[in-house]
Amino acid sequence: MKNLNEKLNILRDVMAERKVRIMIMGLGSVGSYLLDYLMSTADADIELYVAGRNSEKMLSDINIVRVASAIRGQNRTNVILVDHVDLNEVSSIEDCIKTYRPDIIVNSSRAYSGLKYGSISWKNIRAYGIWAPLAIKYIKNIMEAYEAADSNAIVINTSYSDAVIPWLKSAGKAYPDFGSGNINHLIPRIQFAVAEKYGIQDAWNLDVTFATSHFHDVVISKEGQTEQVDQLIDIRYGGEKLEPDMDAIFSMCKIAMPVDAKRNMMNASSNFEIIEGILSAIRERKAVKLHCPGVFGEIGGYPVVIDGTVDTMRAYIDEERFDIDSMRKKNRESIYLDGIENVVDGVLYYTDELVDKVRKAFGVSLTKAVSFEKIEEVAQFLIAEVIEKNK
Repeated sequence: MKNLNEKLNILRDVMAERKVRIMIMGLGSVGSYLLDYLMSTADADIELYVAGRNSEKMLSDINIVRVASAIRGQNRTNVILVDHVDLNEVSSIEDCIKTYRPDIIVNSSRAYSGLKYGSISWKNIRAYGIWAPLAIKYIKNIMEAYEAADSNAIVINTSYSDAVIPWLKSAGKAYPDFGSGNINHLIPRIQFAVAEKYGIQDAWNLDVTFATSHFHDVVISKEGQTEQVDQLIDIRYGGEKLEPDMDAIFSMCKIAMPVDAKRNMMNASSNFEIIEGILSAIRERKAVKLHCPGVFGEIGGYPVVIDGTVDTMRAYIDEERFDIDSMRKKNRESIYLDGIENVVDGVLYYTDELVDKVRKAFGVSLTKAVSFEKIEEVAQFLIAEVIEKNK
């Protein structure tokens, strides 16, 4: 597997010769929103491939997006349906990748569709890490197929990348380049709050640099507080550093949100932001800063820069405000509260606190250590013993 910098430069060369091929794997609500957002760019230089098993449903979803974008005068992008791709079967995914040779792959699939896992876990155990074996279930198959197909595509993963991407990397497997969602859901909330406090009209020009894991995305978004954990955050406007009362800012980040599939507009937007960031860095030869979980196989969420200003493109974790060791430490402190003690040598370790909470809340014994080889077994256990009995 080539590294991210190599893949960015391959993509730059590809874009000089032909249209960019973007493949969405799994067309649930996240994938459907993402398809709509990409179509809305009216970008004639990209092609969209939608891959999954239920061709009838996918075709229906594709058709409504195509017609809606045509009504808006934005339908400039070809959409190709890739049906009969079974994400449970590595060979099926491999054939798909070999046939269509995408340049960017987005995994928006879910092992258990139609349910927000957090609707079960947050009210009972206040931790999301329990679901890591479900979150990794399909992306591990995709990455195995990706490697077998000798693909150079840039891969974006949608589900719990804070732990999932490090899990794959630590097991010596091919792993996604970017994670979407989680940390970057907080950035606009913080911008809105700071803009209100300072009377700033262009909130989008607030430069926020942040490092934290999924747990603090949830607790700040839902409750407007941090569990008394200091956050590693830097906020600037027009180059000037702002130092607001962060407890007050985080309290303002508790914004009412729907609890149904409409929430996935944010995750789809996170995927869109990464894709748009990559393409604009290449096309406009500029540097783009994003916030992504799991980038470079690191535990938690980090600021990352895609630098297209140089002859040889590169991506890197942004250490202009904080050094990498400080960010790693803060992320581990945060993800521990999400029930993840460590991810090392292909083994994910739950915290003792999470194991105890699960036993008390659901009456089941959660194994503390989940080896890579036991992912499927533990995923099925979580579905049968936790989800099915508590949804």
